[in-house]
This record gives sequence, C-alpha cells and structure tokens, in this order.
Amino acid sequence: MVKQANDVLSGFGTTIFEVMSKLAIKHKAINLGQGFPDEDGPDDVRRMAAKGLIEGPNQYPPMMGTTELRQAVTDANKRFYGIAVEPSTGVLITSGATEALADCMMALINPGDEVVLLEPLYDCYLPLVLRAGGVPKFVRLDPPHWELDPDRLRRAFSDKTKLVLLNNPMNPTGKVFSLEELEMLADIIIEHDAYAVCDEVYEHIVFGLSRHIPLATLPGMGDRTVRIGSAGKTFSLTGWKVGYITGADELIAKIAKAHQFVTFTTPPALQNAVAFGLNKDDLFYEDLRISMQSKRDFFKNGLRAIGFEAADCDGTYFLNVDISSIGFEGTDEEFCRLITTEAGVAAVPVSAFYASEGAKTNFVRFCFCKREDVLQDAIHRLEKFFAAK
Repeated sequence: MVKQANDVLSGFGTTIFEVMSKLAIKHKAINLGQGFPDEDGPDDVRRMAAKGLIEGPNQYPPMMGTTELRQAVTDANKRFYGIAVEPSTGVLITSGATEALADCMMALINPGDEVVLLEPLYDCYLPLVLRAGGVPKFVRLDPPHWELDPDRLRRAFSDKTKLVLLNNPMNPTGKVFSLEELEMLADIIIEHDAYAVCDEVYEHIVFGLSRHIPLATLPGMGDRTVRIGSAGKTFSLTGWKVGYITGADELIAKIAKAHQFVTFTTPPALQNAVAFGLNKDDLFYEDLRISMQSKRDFFKNGLRAIGFEAADCDGTYFLNVDISSIGFEGTDEEFCRLITTEAGVAAVPVSAFYASEGAKTNFVRFCFCKREDVLQDAIHRLEKFFAAK
C-alpha cells in the first residue's frame, strides 16, 4: 500500500484560476479570469534587467536581497507612507508575494494559533494558513459594498488569535479599506496582542478619492505589522515574481529564517531592475493609476450598457458584477462556464473565494487590466451573446 501524501494542500485541488484558464484556452475565449496584464511593463525597467543578466553578477545575492533593492524599498516606504525602516534589517526580498506570505505564515504561526481571514480571500491564503498549522477564523464581506461589519470582525477574535491576514487593496473585491475600518481593525488587533500580515500588492492601483493607507502607519501597529509589496503588480511584470516584506527588525528576522529554507534568494538582475523601477518619479505611479482607472471605467460602462450591475471597485485589477441583474438564475460557476464556452469570455465565480458558509453565488469577477481593444472585444461578445437570449 502506498502511504498517503500530505492532504492539507492536495485536498484543495486545482485553483479556480487554472481551471478557468484551461477552459478559456480550449474554447478560444478572451481570458478575463486570471489577473495579469496583457502588456509588459516599462521598457527601461526591462532593459535594466537585461543589462544585469549580461553584465552580472548572476551568482547568489545576499539572502535578504540585494543592497540596491532593499534600499529602494526602504526609500519607497518613506516616500509614499512615511514608514522608516533600516534597509539591512527591516526589509526582506522574496520570490514573489506568495512566497512572502508563505514565509510569514511559517514564521509566525504555531500549530493551533488562530488566524483571522477576511473573505472573499485570495486563493493561497487558506492553504498556507492550514499548512502552517493555523486555525482560520473567517470574517465575511458581502457585495456590492463589501462593508467590514464590526460585530463579525470582533467575533472572529479570541485569546488564541495570533495574526490577521489583511489584503488591502483587496482581491477579488476591489475594496480599499477606509481609515475608519483600519482603525477599528487596529484597535482589536492591539487588544488581542496579535500580529498583522498585510498583503498590499495593489498599493499603487487605487482609484478616485480613495487612498491606500498601510495598517502599519496606525498608532501601535508599527512593531506588530509586516507589509508585503509586489513588483509584478506595480510594474506589470507578474512573471518576474519579485516581492518585498517591510517590518520591524524583530519580525523580519523571524520571517527571514523561513525564507532561507524556501527560496533563499531571488535573481539579482531582476532585483536591481526593480530597484531602478521603484525610484521612478511620481508621474509613473500616477500614470499607472489613471490607466487602470480608465480601463475599469471603460469596461464597467460597457457591461452596464448590456444590463450588468457592478459592485463597488476602488482599486486592483478586478470588477465584480451581479449576474442576477441580467436575469440569470443559475450559480456564478454555471454562469462562468456558460460565457466561457458559449460567449467566448472567461471570468471567475466569486463564490470560489469564500471558504465559510453564507457566500452569495450571484457575482462573478472580471479582470480589466487588458488593452482597450481586448476589453471592447469582450464587451461585444457578451453583448452579442445575451442579445440572442
């Protein structure tokens, strides 16, 4: 008899992104399910990476990250948020934000510790928490406004709470948490002497009057919070997998112990190219925000013309729409399979991002970080399909 492999991760099966992407390929559908841009990032950043590959060095960089990138992350924290850390001890470079999350879970969670998760939640959160031995406690946010309910939040905490995993701006909702919501969360975290791990990969993709406020900047949170950033999202280079963690020296030291046994290092040429990118002027970051907001508005208006009602979206790559608004009576998963196979447009069901009971099944998530002609084609296909119904 073959002994059973670990069942924590294998029990999750294939991610919804992979399932829908394969279905999109099979049916030649426009893939608005998986969250990645269809154009590569800045030419000068990519040229810096190419230069680094040719000129070197291409051997192991320091385990904590290259000096250049750690300094650039430090400068960016100070520049955008007034956060002050030492580059040598307060910054850790990882092979993407997912590795950063895994490092944090392994470093901070002991078996039996409770972890507060806000859902709908990004698909890797729950597996990473469970694999580290954590006990998830869910706080459900509902569309279309994604309010953080104080009673639900407080009920999720206990004397066993070790940390909160916060995604802000939030995938898949597109929510940007307000100062009042963050203050409420910070007060409860401090009351329970817990940590906060903040996934802030969409920090520069925030729309309208909303602004991104790192939880670490709130009173009492600096020494108990780590924040995770991503070059992939900031520079539209998702395949590079360069992430960075910022936090108090003591926390970064603990997380680095996990990092050294996971990937140890990240390609130095990519690290230094990202360092170059982080030092770009404010115009780059403003152009990124304006470009993504324009794509959101274009796609949202196109869907509205068909009859779809959209949930609030103040940031990220994602727009969630109510499928019942056009009279569809099935589930979100049925809808996504239908439009992928019949209309030639792929989306993902929002219910796939919930782990607890009570999730609504009438919302689907579209990714709008595509070229305008691609979004227009998707709108046309959906309009043609539903007009024929």
